[in-house]
Amino acid sequence: MSPATSRPTAAAALAGVLRTQVLDGHLAPGTPLREEALATEHGLSRHTVRSALQQLAGERLAEAAPFRGVRVASLDDDAVRSLQDLRRAVESEAVRLLVARHGRAWPEAVTDVLAEHLASLERSAGGEGDRLAVLSDHAAFHHALVAAAGSARLTEVSAGLSAEVRLFTAHLRLHLEPAGLVAEHRAYLDDVRLRGPAAVHEHLAASQEALLTGR
Repeated sequence: MSPATSRPTAAAALAGVLRTQVLDGHLAPGTPLREEALATEHGLSRHTVRSALQQLAGERLAEAAPFRGVRVASLDDDAVRSLQDLRRAVESEAVRLLVARHGRAWPEAVTDVLAEHLASLERSAGGEGDRLAVLSDHAAFHHALVAAAGSARLTEVSAGLSAEVRLFTAHLRLHLEPAGLVAEHRAYLDDVRLRGPAAVHEHLAASQEALLTGR
């Protein structure tokens, strides 16, 4: 394999390591991510490190600013509100499409997929997984709800939010026990089928408020 083809793999691997460190709190918000130090620590070129940091910045897990370099994203109050506004727009529209097409009688294939995501979240929250698995399973449930609407564009936007949603939940976890997260999302799915987009708005508004007021 040529160096040109191996670089993306090395960059992706480093991005994965740094992503985990951000989500598990090992790298605190605002921590500088210095190319030279990371290159030395991981035995990689600065070009590879730069590519990895660009991936994290694209996921909004890192922020690049002139004269300050790259730092772990802080997810401040404005960023929280902006993220939740976008999530509300995407998820509520997906639910509107689902309700418009099927009412409360969603296709079995849709309910089976969402039930499996809830079961996976329950396993992670119950100790069979770990905290990072809880973050991933929570984000995957919300993404699956959007994807169920069958809109390629909504699904694409939702997929692009996955890492930032995990970061949001990593901050929120301080105010919500994993078991509570499972129960909340089982109730949320029932509420979405009953009340449609209004349930989405209430659910995401509640998690936003919990994070902003709990800081």
